[in-house]
Amino acid sequence: MQQDLEVDRVSKRYGAHAAVDTLSLTVAHGSFFSILGPSGCGKTTLLRIVAGFLAPDEGEVRIGGASMRGVPPNRRPVNMVFQHLALFPMMTVGDNVGYGLARRGVARAEIASRVDAMLKRVGLPGAQAKRIDQLSGGQKQRVAIARALAMDPEVLLFDEPTSALDPELVGEVLRVIRALAEEGRTMLLVTHEIGFAYHVANRVVFLADGVIHEQGTPDEVLKHPTQPRTRAFVERHREFDF
Repeated sequence: MQQDLEVDRVSKRYGAHAAVDTLSLTVAHGSFFSILGPSGCGKTTLLRIVAGFLAPDEGEVRIGGASMRGVPPNRRPVNMVFQHLALFPMMTVGDNVGYGLARRGVARAEIASRVDAMLKRVGLPGAQAKRIDQLSGGQKQRVAIARALAMDPEVLLFDEPTSALDPELVGEVLRVIRALAEEGRTMLLVTHEIGFAYHVANRVVFLADGVIHEQGTPDEVLKHPTQPRTRAFVERHREFDF
């Protein structure tokens, strides 16, 4: 069964400020959506609502037609890769990747097999015994991706996964994300890497003031934007090659 993601008229307010305002979005199974917009426009709030870390004030999230209302994060078919890693520094790489599986009561042999497979997928074979503090920033982010993949989510969320990395480490993380996109995984990526969004995403969403101003193909949104806010945003990023 194809597990489309539907965000249906979702709002989240903090006092008089609407971080997300009556936002609707449908992400077809196997699609890779890149979400762009200025800081504070609601991008992270949207991902956290989809993941279940925030409850919307209005509206609901559905996956495969099933409402996620009241479903906690660990029971949703969703996993999220955070901007600031959220790894456990006192654990080994292998224990970090297998953490969610262990909490689900998966057998140790299966955990070991899954950890091995996920580390190979992100280009870190044999890293199970390493400490987190032995890794570069790019390697840590790839461990975080492996941990998310280990849970075999229907939907994978990325919240600016390269923004905290040194420039020379960005490419190794983006290559992993591109490979996952080529596998046909359903993914939402919040990013400032506009060139990457143009070349890899199926759809681009431009978000500002908690609402979608424009969405469409990368060519439509980034080459030929029709909305003033989108045009202004793209013009400020003309140094990127897309």
